[in-house]
Formats: sequence, C-alpha cells, structure tokens
Amino acid sequence: MNRAAHALALCLLVLPAACGSDTRPAASAAKAATLALDGPRDKVSYMVGLDLAKRIGPIEDEVDIDTVVAALRAAHAGAPAQLDDKQIAAIRSEFVAHLQAKRDAAQKALAQKNRSEGERYLADNARRDGVATTASGLQYRIERGGRGTAPSAASTVRVNYVGRLLDGREFESTYATDHPAEFPLNRIMPGLREGLMLMAPGAKSRLWIPAALAYGEAGVPGQIEPNATLVFDVELLEVAR
Repeated sequence: MNRAAHALALCLLVLPAACGSDTRPAASAAKAATLALDGPRDKVSYMVGLDLAKRIGPIEDEVDIDTVVAALRAAHAGAPAQLDDKQIAAIRSEFVAHLQAKRDAAQKALAQKNRSEGERYLADNARRDGVATTASGLQYRIERGGRGTAPSAASTVRVNYVGRLLDGREFESTYATDHPAEFPLNRIMPGLREGLMLMAPGAKSRLWIPAALAYGEAGVPGQIEPNATLVFDVELLEVAR
C-alpha cells in the first residue's frame, strides 16, 4: 500500500465519516485559535489532535477539516452515524482507487518529465570535451587512467563511488561510509556495469547513466524518481576475482 493509501486507511479507521470532498483553505492555519493547554488532559488532547493531523496530511487536499471534526465530535458523543458500514466501505474503496489513480497519473507525468530532461541533458553533455558516448547511450569521461586488465561482466570488483542526480543531489556514497563497495558486476545496473568494464584498476571516471540503463520507470521509491538520469563518479580499486 502506498503512503497516501496507508494514511487514508489510518485516518478513516479513526474518523469513519471523514470523507468530504472540499479542500482545506490555505489560510485556515492562520485563523486557528491558540488553545490554553493548562492541564495534562488538555496537553494529551492536543497531542492526539496533532497525531490525527499528521495522519490526514497526505490527503489534506481531499478532505474538509470541518467535516472531519464534526464526525469526530458526533462519534465521541455517541450520535448515530450518518453513513452505515456498507456505505463507508464503498466510499473507502472508491477513495483508495481515486488516490491510486491520482498517484499513477502523477508518477507517469513525472517519468515523462524526467525522461525529457534527461534526454536534453545528455544531448548537450555529449558535446562537451572529453565526454564519450557508447552504443547503449552511456556517457563517460576518464578522469584518471588505470593499469592492468579491465573487469569482465562476470568479475567482482572493489570500488569507491558517489551517485548523484542531475541537480547534484547525492543519493549514495562509499566515501560517506569510509568503506569501499565490493560486488559482482552481473548484479548491478547495466550502465554502471558497462562503465566499470571500460576501466582498468586504479582508474577514475565520471559516468552519465540514462534511465534505461539505471532504475528506469520504477526508480527507487523515496530516493530516485522514475526515469531519472544518474551521474556516478567511480574509482575502480581492484578486480577482486
């Protein structure tokens, strides 16, 4: 279950009638009254309210906070629910499907945006001095030469590397952990594997890896967006075997 759907399930379990469709006004936070939190009960109550707000956060544009509060008050007072269990189940199912469709559309648009930006970037990058492009679309620039035999697709290598997005954000680094990585080349992304096979021990290169040779449309949830072009600075320390 994705984050939004999980949040929906949580908040609907707590607030069973919170299914309004209006958006929350942006200025509502500014209008919120300052509460007197004089005793333990007040503070616990405020803490519970904050927890509920966090749970609703991912879907705040889909619900009307006044209806949420009204449903909570009514349920707390023991008033009969305005929707029966069957209606609630149907609303929940329809809403989760709506959230999933909305998320899928957003991911598709993001993937297309990243694909277009990556293609433009690589087209410009290919014209820069020292940048070579392979038949697969991988781009690389040799920063430092090495000596010896380059690894094969079946080799295991020891490397130091930094992985970045096109905007410069770092998502992984062996330097940060002060520990080189060791892995078989047949278990890593195609672009990184190809780049390392172009290097001899001791060499250092910068690789620009198109999405199709990296994580593709799947990306890495929470870390790498779909169709992201990646940049790796790689140092081949040793062909271990």
